[in-house]
Amino acid sequence: MNVLRAILRWTSGVLLVPVILFEEWGWEPLRKAMAWLARWPPLAALERRITRLPPYAALAVLLLPALTLLPLKLLGLWLLAREEVLWSVVLVLVSKLAGTAVVAHLFVLTKPTLMRLDWFARLYTFWSAWKAELLANVRSSWAWRWARQGLDRAHRARARWRAR
Repeated sequence: MNVLRAILRWTSGVLLVPVILFEEWGWEPLRKAMAWLARWPPLAALERRITRLPPYAALAVLLLPALTLLPLKLLGLWLLAREEVLWSVVLVLVSKLAGTAVVAHLFVLTKPTLMRLDWFARLYTFWSAWKAELLANVRSSWAWRWARQGLDRAHRARARWRAR
């Protein structure tokens, strides 16, 4: 049983690494972009209403973007089946970026309310610990360190080029 659990844990980690890395790199910049957009008075008023929602209504608001973007992602699959690869990829990427931006911003707004739900707080704590462990393992891998060194060299080269 322990072997099966280890295999499942490793497999789920490998499959989720790209998603988690995207969320890690994309979450904060996209959230900031949404926060900037939310300064528009009608959106700011909507935000104030969202922060006052009861827990299950806040959960529904958080899940709404995923449900509304699902048809777009299915359309992307349909386009892929029709061999419209470019449009399929563009649609799925734009949907993912927009969805992440909206969910990131909504999560910041609803998290205090959602943490009042015991099951959500437990799930969030478990997810956060699991994600931290997974990211620590990824960041300690030779591939990550190698890529990080390459990026650091590229940043230094760009800084030297700009200084000239």
